[in-house]
Order: sequence, then structure tokens, then C-alpha cells
Amino acid sequence: MDLGGTGSSFKEVLESHMIFPDYETAKSKSEANCNNTFVKSRICSDGKNGNNSKNGVYDLLECPVCKNLMYPPIHQCPNGHTLCSNCKIAVHNRCPTCHRDLGNIRCLALEKVAESMELPCRYQNLGCHDIFPYHTKLKHEQNCRFRPYNCPYAGSECSIMCDIPTLMAHLKNDHKVDVHDGFTFNHRYVKSNPHEVENATWMLTVFNCFGKHFCLHFEAFLLGTAPVYMAFLRFLGDEKEAKKFRYSLEVGGNSRKLTWQGIPRSIRESHRKVRDSQDGLIIQRNLALYFSGGDKQQLKLRITGRIWKEE
Repeated sequence: MDLGGTGSSFKEVLESHMIFPDYETAKSKSEANCNNTFVKSRICSDGKNGNNSKNGVYDLLECPVCKNLMYPPIHQCPNGHTLCSNCKIAVHNRCPTCHRDLGNIRCLALEKVAESMELPCRYQNLGCHDIFPYHTKLKHEQNCRFRPYNCPYAGSECSIMCDIPTLMAHLKNDHKVDVHDGFTFNHRYVKSNPHEVENATWMLTVFNCFGKHFCLHFEAFLLGTAPVYMAFLRFLGDEKEAKKFRYSLEVGGNSRKLTWQGIPRSIRESHRKVRDSQDGLIIQRNLALYFSGGDKQQLKLRITGRIWKEE
């Protein structure tokens, strides 16, 4: 798609100078100030799989180590103290209550109780009101459309998980991400000494249009042994909804240009997975520097784009 003649309609976005070398290990300063308590409070009221009851059988099924509900196989020590199979490994097969060796004793009675129960989804506070048999609850929760989203910010390893409204507040307040209204954009990426950078990610930019949010990524990495730049768009929502949208990207200079058109990928998929799938606009470094003009000692790329909804 040729967007070259529509530059006047694009909303000019500030130049993106900030760069984080090696996104796998970089830590943003803003992440250190992140309010984890606020975000976690939006996920579940008591941290116990969405159940508000603190009495009776729920207490019996609560693992004393991780505080989650236990699913068969449920283990117990010779003194009758129980814990879940994951924590049995974590405590090196020693009872966290009485410190006796656990062995391989199963609490069959408690497993029978568990199998007879029906429980709400752990994400009921985020909108899921379905009830499930105990043994199918975990499988549902792995794909529940109301489950929280991971933070899409790629400049640091951020562990925040929350719903979209809270995620947007987190991106703006903690990562200082710019949010722009509109379905067209014109973004300039600048970097001195580009030959010295082989793995880096620029500051994330978020666009608000059609009542949804989209995040634009731009980064440098090695594709095999070839240094490249890549721009791609992700959708803040589920994959099914992401497929309702399309986007195009264009970059060029010296009377030449590259264009890309695709479907934004859901942030359900990790940033690394999307990048490694090469599902975006890929620019060889030599070509990027040719587009930048001058003596090829500074990267100056202008990427324009548009987002639209498929009818």
C-alpha cells in the first residue's frame, strides 16, 4: 500500500531517541517504581483462585505453601499435612509443617472431595461468571478470555499482569509510554553510531483508535548473522478481536520505499515470539542507513502507517 501521498493527514509523533540495549536484560527505571499491589488488586480479591470463602472445604484444599487450591494428585506427610504436587517438588520432598519426609503418600479422601466440587473461574472478578467442575477448572483458566494480560513493554522484563484498563494506566504511569489518538501515524527513529548496536529496542508507542489500543514496536536485532531493524504492531486484546483489524507500515528515502501490510498480533503472544516470527516490516541495516541519507553514520528512519478495521 502506497502511503506516500497521504503524509499530510498523518499525526506527527515525537522523535523516538530513547533506546534500551539488549531488551532481554535491560531494566527501565520506571519499572522500579511500579505499584504491584494496585495491579494485583484488580486481578482477584483474595489471591485464592477467585474464591471469597475462607471457611470449610476451601481451607482444606488450600496448599499451605503456595496458598492456591490443590488439584489431584494431593500429597500428604505421615502426620497428615497436605500440599500440592508442585510444592512437593519445591520443598524437596520435606513437609513444610512438621519437616518429615513426604514420601509418596496420596491424600485420596481429599482428592475425592476435590473431584466432586464445582468452582467459579479464578478470573470471576475480571468478568468470568462460569462455574466448572473442579477437574476442568484449570484447563478453562489457561484459555479464559478474561484472564489478565502480560505487560507488552519490551524495554524491560516487566512481570505485571492485569486487565486492559489497568494495563493502560500502568504503561502511562510506570513506563511513561506515549499514547496518541488516531489511526494514522508518522514516527521518526534516530540513533547515532548504529553500527555499534545489534540488539536494542526503542520506546514503545501506543495508539488509541476504534475504541481499542495498539502498540508499535521498533527494534534492532540479528536475523541469523545479518543486522536488521523491525517494526510491528500488537493489539491490546485477544487474538480473535485482533483479526478484525489490519495495519500498514511504510519506510523509505532517496526515492525508494518499503511497505508492509498485516494483521496486528495479540499481546497474548509474547513479544519475543512475534519478533522471531518476522511478522512485520523488516529492514536490512544497510538499507535503513541508505534511507537515512548522509554518511550512513546515523540512523534517521521515518515510519508512517495506518490502522483500519475490516468490515
